[in-house]
Amino acid sequence: VKVLSATNQIEAGETIEAAQSAGKLDLVDVPRANVLPGALTSTDSLTGEIALTTIYPGEQILPGRFGVPGSRQSLTIPDGTMAISIQLDDPNRVAGFVVPGSKVAIFDSTSDTSSDSGSTSNSGQFTRILLPEVEVIGVGTTTILNTTTTDPSGAQTTEQIPSTILTLALTQAQAERVIFAKQNGTLSLGLLNDKSRVRPSSGVSSKNLFTS
Repeated sequence: VKVLSATNQIEAGETIEAAQSAGKLDLVDVPRANVLPGALTSTDSLTGEIALTTIYPGEQILPGRFGVPGSRQSLTIPDGTMAISIQLDDPNRVAGFVVPGSKVAIFDSTSDTSSDSGSTSNSGQFTRILLPEVEVIGVGTTTILNTTTTDPSGAQTTEQIPSTILTLALTQAQAERVIFAKQNGTLSLGLLNDKSRVRPSSGVSSKNLFTS
């Protein structure tokens, strides 16, 4: 089906009229199953409104991404959830493929040296599914972080890695888990489609990394 999408980056604060005049919008073919709720086919309902956040090429145009100048509410938060933001580098956020409306799984890589953890496979460092499916409702600006690593010989290498703030719609219980995991480990996202299969597991550690 035809859906209005961004063909070039639309900056926060840019009017819908300016974006259209600059050729940043076009009707594109999208599989019906991938059409996001509320996706528009024209800009008629957005007259006089501005982009409330940066809209990246390939994103479907949603009413909640635009508003009148001075709008205080820049996110559409699903009922029963709250908006929580986390900052992830490109490898941990599926490069640039995660956009508002995406469904993602969240993995946590951390360590647990407590003797009462209840799982021998999770003693020491491990990676485990934290939340099997949550919705991304906002993608913020991307900044460049300098990361320095040291090899066994002592030589240091500095890399520039893009890092982006992502906003998720979470229940209170989910938010508590994500915040704790972010502060005590490393989060990674897995991008889902309507046929993705994610289920809870005991996770992977050095003890079972190579077992089938």
